[in-house]
Amino acid sequence: MTVAIENLITPEIVKPARYLGNELGSHHKSWQSCQVRWVLTYPEIYELGASNLGHIILYNILNAQPRQLCDRAYLPAPDLGEKLRSTQTPLFALESRHPLIDFDILGFNLSYELGATNILEMLDLAGIPLTWQERDQGKYPLIFAGGQTATSNPEPFADFFDFVALGDGEELLPEIGLVIEEGKANNLNKADLLLDLAQIPGVYVPRFYDVAEDGSVHPNRPDVPKRILRRVATPIPAYSIGLVPYIETIHDRLVLEVRRGCTRGCRFCQPGMLTRPARDVEPEQIINTIEKGIRETGFNEFSLLSLSCSDYLSLPSVGIEIKNRLKNENISLSLPSQRVDRFDENIANIIGGIRQSSLTFAPEAGTQRMRDVINKGLTNEELLRGIQTAVQQGWDRIKLYFMIGLPGETDLDVIGIAETVRWLKRECRPRGKRSLQFTLTISNFTPKPHTPFQWHSVSVGEFIRKQKLLREEFREIRGVKVNYTQVAISAMEDFVGRGDRRLASVVRRAWELGAGMDSWWENADNAYQAWTQAIEEAGLTWKYRQVEDGEWNVFEASDSYDAPLPWDHLDTGIDKEWLKTDLKRALEAATVPDCAFDGCSHCGVCGLDFGHNIVVEPPPIPQFEGHFQPNQHRAQRIRVWFGKIGTMALVSHLDLVRLFDRAVRRGALPISFTGGYHPGPRISLANALSLGITSSGEIVDFELTETMEIEEFRRILTAELPPEIPIYKVEEVDIKSLSATRLLDQAEYLITVQTEEAVSVEQWQSWIEQVKNSSEISYEKTTKSGKKSMVNLRDRLFSLELEMVVDDYLVMLKYIGSCRNDGTMLQPEQVIYMLETVSKTTIELLEVHRQHLILN
Repeated sequence: MTVAIENLITPEIVKPARYLGNELGSHHKSWQSCQVRWVLTYPEIYELGASNLGHIILYNILNAQPRQLCDRAYLPAPDLGEKLRSTQTPLFALESRHPLIDFDILGFNLSYELGATNILEMLDLAGIPLTWQERDQGKYPLIFAGGQTATSNPEPFADFFDFVALGDGEELLPEIGLVIEEGKANNLNKADLLLDLAQIPGVYVPRFYDVAEDGSVHPNRPDVPKRILRRVATPIPAYSIGLVPYIETIHDRLVLEVRRGCTRGCRFCQPGMLTRPARDVEPEQIINTIEKGIRETGFNEFSLLSLSCSDYLSLPSVGIEIKNRLKNENISLSLPSQRVDRFDENIANIIGGIRQSSLTFAPEAGTQRMRDVINKGLTNEELLRGIQTAVQQGWDRIKLYFMIGLPGETDLDVIGIAETVRWLKRECRPRGKRSLQFTLTISNFTPKPHTPFQWHSVSVGEFIRKQKLLREEFREIRGVKVNYTQVAISAMEDFVGRGDRRLASVVRRAWELGAGMDSWWENADNAYQAWTQAIEEAGLTWKYRQVEDGEWNVFEASDSYDAPLPWDHLDTGIDKEWLKTDLKRALEAATVPDCAFDGCSHCGVCGLDFGHNIVVEPPPIPQFEGHFQPNQHRAQRIRVWFGKIGTMALVSHLDLVRLFDRAVRRGALPISFTGGYHPGPRISLANALSLGITSSGEIVDFELTETMEIEEFRRILTAELPPEIPIYKVEEVDIKSLSATRLLDQAEYLITVQTEEAVSVEQWQSWIEQVKNSSEISYEKTTKSGKKSMVNLRDRLFSLELEMVVDDYLVMLKYIGSCRNDGTMLQPEQVIYMLETVSKTTIELLEVHRQHLILN
């Protein structure tokens, strides 16, 4: 039986704050006043989805459209998923709490080949049939996919979607919304609506296309395009300012895209081919948006994002200007994997400082020959110079990414990875410190559609053998941690990523057998078994064996270059003949220059449909004003009494600390900082409140670098906090006095309890008196380290009263107990234990509310 959503989002599930839908930056538009209702979903748990930049941008853009609303949904964690199934409650969108089935259009980000099983899981939880054929029998939302994998090769997933959005969505999705709005106004049926959508460049409607015997895909009607164009849009930084989750997410920072597209021409890199041409964002836009975004969100970290961030020539000037402007606010910058050949003192300055971020480079191959084969554009000299610069600027730990299984690779190239690390450790020794420490990730190369290597085949056996070679080499090298990608995952990614429509039944069956993205990491063997069984049942084992054995290798069967490919009907702008030519250049280890900075490589992208490379002239690099120095001056201490009510009871203590930190930053309050390697704001909550407990008596101390009027402080802080964290009292206390944390002594609670049998008021009063008259009620306590000890709970109880009788089974009690931060506390559960001890009756604790924290 379906139950209310709020009855499912309880403290019993892990991180219930994932599902509240009222974070800062969330949109709550009127359901009734909107004509088109979207829900964008990221088919992974909240921590991944809510921090995905593309997801945030499109969510903000759609909510900016008149007469349209956009809600969000994510893959529920297993505990909530089980609750939804057991109660037959359909999967819901976060803000409106409407079931997904109520919306007009449901969009999935398909950015990973094996992530399609999570999409099927979400559709099933929503009560929506999995395929477009099944959905045609009823009234369901339009289901579509976008993202890198959907743009690359949607054929293995074509049966699950009514349409696919190819390429950038900033302009495409609003166009889709207008067509749907018009279709609803004209009462179009689904077939006619999809036919109208198919006229939009970038929209692929699989039902209007059939697969020929040779594997090629062709229209089955004359009024749809033979080839579907990938859409291209220029980044709009303002739409990146968005969600500020309560819980810590994977990318717990403000993220801005500085450059879309990459023209380096790395032959293994699908994103680099699928995002051409390159488009720089104006530096002033980036600087102003970061400054505005930090003020509006309260994040203490930001990231500048691009496929090759170092190719954004304005990076040094932009980064240093932002660091200078935010110098006094403890803001740090992180960058994704960088071009080691462009790493210099300026880049070191913008990512260095007190909270120095990790440093990651991707040489990809261990020898110069292999780097030329893949067109990496990196020499040994540039690699050495970049690592030496990092060491000189204070880094002693560096992450490096390499690949094995690349076309034309020999064992010498594989061993060259270890030789390169040995060489770098020898040549780049930090002064007065231990030797340079490396963390390596060794990935298994998987060929991707729309790249020069799309015809290459891999071999599971070769991956295993080459990993063994490297393990033997690295056994003798100290100070190096090596992580290897699981071979089974790589083989399955290749099989699905370059498959055709026959794989739809495999994907569905693998999901039925329990394969999900999460299970690849938690239980890879079972997930692999699910996929292989699904392949076997579909009669495609022979095809998968080609992947495992590496039987089809283009370097031995080059006549296969002209065979149709399942993705040839998608016009990404890259000319297929150019890909063939570039593959031949790879065989000769011939490189191609970066066409954004050198001559045109004639790949076919530039023109009316896709535009041209946009490279912005970098402004002068400003003088670096130095890293953040924490202001430790303590001019004033302000004590605040506040509440934690409603849904905020589902926000954990650590997340509440983060919430206050961001509120202070948004309000530009002059907070004092601690010293040390990791300086933090002097914000001190008196005591941690357990998850799920409401309160009207919490205390937090703030120490400021300059004095403020109390009412002004209160006004600013109140404006930056959620309504369910009300402020009751604010007062100034002596800066030299003890903090509330050290003064804390007792706490007053209201607890609602229930008995299995009717209990009179007199009986309750008798039990309470028995507890109060007891001199000792022993209780076995287990510490975090696992040690057990006996404590006398009676010593920790100061007051116990019957506050209110609801009925013969339900009463409210009030008690005052110890509450000190040295661990001397009387928890509500322990009060129940004392009452059960004297009454010999089972008593259930239903609700807890902390009334007051009592200071000495």
